[in-house]
Amino acid sequence: MSKLAVLAIGGNSLIKDKSHQTVDDQYDCIIETAQHIVKLIEQDIQVIVTHGNGPQVGFILLRSEISKDQLHDVPLPSAGADTQGAIGYQIQQAVGNILKKKGINKGVVTVVTQVLVDKDDEAFHAPIKPIGPFLSKEEAENKKQQYDWDIVEDAGRGYRRVVASPIPIKIIEQDAIDCLIKNDFIVIAVGGGGIPVVEDENGNLSGVPAVIDKDRASSLLAKNLKADFL
Repeated sequence: MSKLAVLAIGGNSLIKDKSHQTVDDQYDCIIETAQHIVKLIEQDIQVIVTHGNGPQVGFILLRSEISKDQLHDVPLPSAGADTQGAIGYQIQQAVGNILKKKGINKGVVTVVTQVLVDKDDEAFHAPIKPIGPFLSKEEAENKKQQYDWDIVEDAGRGYRRVVASPIPIKIIEQDAIDCLIKNDFIVIAVGGGGIPVVEDENGNLSGVPAVIDKDRASSLLAKNLKADFL
């Protein structure tokens, strides 16, 4: 029986520097990573790929702010879903193209993934998760005043917006991911840590403005699916 690996790609690793932030630049980074993913697949290892989305979510929100006089606002959960689709699309395309070139017949699919969190998680009162581009001190102060953002200095590299990062409790689409893996698909899932959702008394889900840590969500998925590698 094949072993299962859960591979987590950092969102920042897809942005080389400020001069390489376009969609095409990101795809070039993903192609490099996809080469290593395929090496595992060639060793008969089943693969689930997860990824971060901090910079990419920030770009979406920045576009929303710039166009606020012309278009509707983009809520943070929707921005997370957008990045799952966009980054997942690039990963599945890159991996799929390499597999085809090597004559390996495997499907690659992205699962837009919701992750349950506790609506009373203390993280909602103490935002710590950085999103978006690095800002100068002056830019950060202006954004804080204009949008009431929570801002922190990030590792001496500049200032960034921070949002809540609640603990993941349950991967909503876990059974679907498991089913795809058992049918020999390579799966991209839990992008950006998953779209954070809470559950009401009737079991209905709704998104909340937060970003789940991708490593925590990836670890939860790996543990629940009994992965061999993380």
